Amino acid sequence: MMSRQAPCERPEFRAPLGWWQKQSVSRKDGLCALVLAVLAFVPTLSTIGAQIGDLPERPAGALGLGLTLAQTLPLSARRRWPAGTLTVVACAFAVHQALGFATTFGSLGLYLAVYSAGAHQVRFRRGSAAVASAAYAGLAVVLDRLGSPQGVPDYLAFYLALAVVWLVGSTVRTRRAEEAERRRLAAEVATAAERARIARELHDVVTHHVTAMVVQADAAQFLLMSAPERAGEGLSAVSDTGRRALTELRYLLGVLEATGDSSAADPARTDRAPTLGRLGDLVEQARSAGQPVEFSEQGERRPQPLEVELAAYRVVQEALTNAMKHATGQPTRVLVRHGEARIEIGVTTDNPDDSPVTRKPSPAGGRGLAGLRERVRTVDGELEAGPRPEGGFEVRATIPSQPVQE
Repeated sequence: MMSRQAPCERPEFRAPLGWWQKQSVSRKDGLCALVLAVLAFVPTLSTIGAQIGDLPERPAGALGLGLTLAQTLPLSARRRWPAGTLTVVACAFAVHQALGFATTFGSLGLYLAVYSAGAHQVRFRRGSAAVASAAYAGLAVVLDRLGSPQGVPDYLAFYLALAVVWLVGSTVRTRRAEEAERRRLAAEVATAAERARIARELHDVVTHHVTAMVVQADAAQFLLMSAPERAGEGLSAVSDTGRRALTELRYLLGVLEATGDSSAADPARTDRAPTLGRLGDLVEQARSAGQPVEFSEQGERRPQPLEVELAAYRVVQEALTNAMKHATGQPTRVLVRHGEARIEIGVTTDNPDDSPVTRKPSPAGGRGLAGLRERVRTVDGELEAGPRPEGGFEVRATIPSQPVQE
């Protein structure tokens, strides 16, 4: 069976539809007003329109022509000046009815003007509705004095029809405002999340490398006094750490500048990304800063999505940074276990006096372990950090394994 195509999907309709969508709002309204004005003079459509009063008809002359145009052409400004448009169209309609001119298709402009007022009027909405209601009541009195056979129920029914049209426009306006508010809030949430992500990345990169450089620089300064021949090694370590920091910062800036999925697909950027394969560099960096680190991996390492590898890398990085800051020179062990369903990471640090370590939270709320815990949660993982009963400190993370199919 051949599937039916929607009218707008047919080739003969695509070009006109595309042209229409490219037009400005004012041009669209102007074209609609012009079409309605032309249709108002089509004889076969003369029986369709808005009518109230039912007065004896009189021949349409120049005045009738002008009133018909006054009910249609002002609609070209219905979104820019909805109240003014409604005023002009309603007055023309009222005079047209009071003079007993024949109904035209252009009188439907009254409904469109009322809808536009409900949908696009920003200020004095209630006042405008009250004035319009009072004006309609005055029109009903005038028509009745002119001998209209219509009764109160007829006038009330026409008024309710106009009220329904206005309420439809008002409902559309409310929904548009709610949608705009949802988009604004979503944009604020996305902006806040992006700022938090950038702050976490900068913290992880800068804090780790700067901590290592400070420790290495202090060691080099000490060696200048005690063993000058070895000071060069310490200064070289500072230089290497600075280069690693620049590499990670370039990667971070590249990710921030990228749009869409291009950042993940760029091989050059991916090669600079902190991943599980670069944990050895972290360990060597900590060792060069004087931190005795024992590193071991268990299981088969398999390629993981970049966000998973980055989260695992940051866990080890933050744990080593804390070890260098709070337990300088104490034995530290890093264990990474690659399982079928998850990646387990454990980093333990001994305490010099063999008593539990107590660390005060950061005054700013902590971008370190707190931010790291949030990062791990984004990949559905869990992170625990705290003192060990036998002394020292331990950081443990469990991250679901999501091997990339090659």
